[in-house]
Amino acid sequence: MTSDHIIFTGLNILLAWSAYVILMSGSLSFANGAFMALGGYGSGVLTVKFGLPLLVALPIAAVGTAVFAALVALPALRTRGVYLILVTIGIASCLRAVLESTPYIGGVRGMSGLMGTQIWHIAVLIVLVGGILWWISRSPLQRILDAVREDESVARSMGIHTVYVKTIMFSAGAAIAAMAGGLYAHHMVFVRPENFDILVSIYIVLYVILGGTNNMWGPVLGAVTMTLLPEVLRGASEWRGTLFGAMVVFMLLIRPDGLLAFRIKSISARVMPPNREPQS
Repeated sequence: MTSDHIIFTGLNILLAWSAYVILMSGSLSFANGAFMALGGYGSGVLTVKFGLPLLVALPIAAVGTAVFAALVALPALRTRGVYLILVTIGIASCLRAVLESTPYIGGVRGMSGLMGTQIWHIAVLIVLVGGILWWISRSPLQRILDAVREDESVARSMGIHTVYVKTIMFSAGAAIAAMAGGLYAHHMVFVRPENFDILVSIYIVLYVILGGTNNMWGPVLGAVTMTLLPEVLRGASEWRGTLFGAMVVFMLLIRPDGLLAFRIKSISARVMPPNREPQS
């Protein structure tokens, strides 16, 4: 496995987690490709135009993307189902149009001069994001997210502000996608708006669906499988795309809940004393 395979596999794991974080609160987003573009172009402007180090530019771009996502999410997350999907697709399409019509970042010609991504950058980010997701999965916060995801009406009756919870998770997912986008852009050296089209968002969601939406390891397996499977099929020549699509459909048919469908217990139950009979 070459370093490029390792880098793209790591980036796709981060992107899969970015969609998984949003899905933890019951929202399905097809705008993660757009957030990836914001992170890539935002960090690119900071490094190329202003000379900031990559490790400084990445968190700044991620915070800016999270703020943008929150502003968009507050009205967008009041919609449901297919309407929310259409809104997020609209966000991705509008952002691409803005990127293509902005001469400062190269417009349709793209931006060049980005560099600096190393494998350890991606490894550290995977450990950091994975550690946070593991902590969430073992904390009471997971129960709040499960309540919002399964039934918003019941969650509101319990005093949970569902719109705020969804907005926070939407922003967190956008920040993860932005950092992955920044590392991707600085690995590719040159990026164009078409590198972040709607197909990127579709693939990101497919990573999660294929791997499983019930735990943090499902998106990892889905991302690794869909990143490396085309390389395994490289010898199939012109049948490569057909075989890849057929294998993905086959896996979804035999495992409709994802390759890893189990749930992680949210928190260890405290040992409670057994009920005692009232003394007479």
